[in-house]
Amino acid sequence: MSTRLLLVEDEPALARGLSDNFRAQGYEVRVVARGDHAVAAVREERPDVVVLDIMLPGRLGLDVLRDLRAAGDSVPVLVLSARGDVVDRIVGLELGADDYLPKPFAVRELLARVRALLRRVAPKPLPDELTVGGVCFDFRALAVAGARAPLTTHDILVMRVLAAHRGELVRRIDIVEEVCGLDSQATLRTVDNHVVALRRALGDDPHRPRLLHTVRGEGYRLTADDHA
Repeated sequence: MSTRLLLVEDEPALARGLSDNFRAQGYEVRVVARGDHAVAAVREERPDVVVLDIMLPGRLGLDVLRDLRAAGDSVPVLVLSARGDVVDRIVGLELGADDYLPKPFAVRELLARVRALLRRVAPKPLPDELTVGGVCFDFRALAVAGARAPLTTHDILVMRVLAAHRGELVRRIDIVEEVCGLDSQATLRTVDNHVVALRRALGDDPHRPRLLHTVRGEGYRLTADDHA
């Protein structure tokens, strides 16, 4: 089932561009252009997440947020604002916003923050240990046994994220955030380097991988079944 996202944004070009990007990521998107229509749309659509602009016709975004929380609605809300004022940010968070992003922003950062918000709401449990390819990972002790090459702590943490989503595509930006945090200086190339190290430790041929598969332009997938 697709993740339902409600985008409350009155700038047509921005709304169109954001909705196209979210749909490309597999979201089911509804766009509302007026603040006084937003609460009704939340009740009708029951979205998994709301991206809410502050400056809206009909009713300001912060008033919409106040109405939702006063009614006991706990839907995750990420607030957008053309005003990067710290006061706006504090008020939004105090009213119950789950995250806040000032305009202008990079679309990739917005996508990453929405994914992070959804994971916080329904996080997948991280495993304590894993044996794959004859290599034993102890994620509690951040230790490994049977590896064919040395691994760093961050290599092991990357494997832990992949293990939590075994059989699923994990995007590189999500790995960066899980391991290092969204504000980290780590790059997508850093993730690639960790995967290279993991493949060496597992003895997994990068040209014909059995365990760690590359999804070109997206991220990595740890195979669901290990017959090594």
